[in-house]
Amino acid sequence: MQTKRSFWYGIAIGVLGIVLFSSKAVMVKLAYNYKVDAISILLLRMLFSFPFYVVIAYVYGKKHSNHVVERKDYVWIVFFGFVGYYLASYFDFVGLTYIKASLERIILFIYPTIVILLNKLFLKQPINKIQLGAIGLTYLGIIIAFWDEVVISGTDTYLGGFFILLSAITYASYLVGTGWLIPKFGVMKFTAYAMLVSCVCVFIHYGIIYKTNLFSFTWEVYVLGILIAVFATVIPSFLVSASIKMISSSNFAIVAGIGPISTIILAAVFLNEKLTLLQLFGALIVIIGILFVSIKKSKA
Repeated sequence: MQTKRSFWYGIAIGVLGIVLFSSKAVMVKLAYNYKVDAISILLLRMLFSFPFYVVIAYVYGKKHSNHVVERKDYVWIVFFGFVGYYLASYFDFVGLTYIKASLERIILFIYPTIVILLNKLFLKQPINKIQLGAIGLTYLGIIIAFWDEVVISGTDTYLGGFFILLSAITYASYLVGTGWLIPKFGVMKFTAYAMLVSCVCVFIHYGIIYKTNLFSFTWEVYVLGILIAVFATVIPSFLVSASIKMISSSNFAIVAGIGPISTIILAAVFLNEKLTLLQLFGALIVIIGILFVSIKKSKA
């Protein structure tokens, strides 16, 4: 009975974590209404997240690992923090200046297929026919949803889609590259270290371009920055990790399917975004394809 209760509790916190993660794009789009640029809102996200990850790094940094951690492992953390959190986040925020939040989530959702392709390219891991078919199905859905948006919104959609695709590729590269590194540090410690690297990268980026004064925004922008940092970054990262631990990664792959759906709903409520029937059909194809790929990958 306890196991069953824990399973459904894991499902519930997984759903909450995914919905909170999905709210990020919506809140970023809301912030753009106040004439703030991508690097500025990204700076606020990292600035307000920074103290949480400092505390996490301090607490978990005291715990000893059973694995031997070498100096070069910390160099890899810097690299993956730069690629997986800084670049991926920056590309995502820039892409959101050009396309809908709902379309952004649909494109980002394809990262598991990129993981499989990168594993094939660099680690020589085989791709079976079922996975190949599911990947093809996923990209067919992207083409359907994306092409219809180009017809409606114009060629800026290409640029936005390109940046979101770059975000998905860099995040997938992070996942592929860190598979051997995370066990050495542990999930919490590694994530905190990588996020701190990302924060520093954003601080440097902002310091170099310095287009706007950090204290010149309206109060709504700061509120949204805090909400993005706490409720769309820090809290869901813990919820998702706990959910995977409780229900397994294969079951979580099914739960993650609500990500694009929740973003579409939130974008409709708060941004008045509406997807056409063709785009909704494309989104459904993407979700089915990704779920199939994720479940098969988890069972492999």
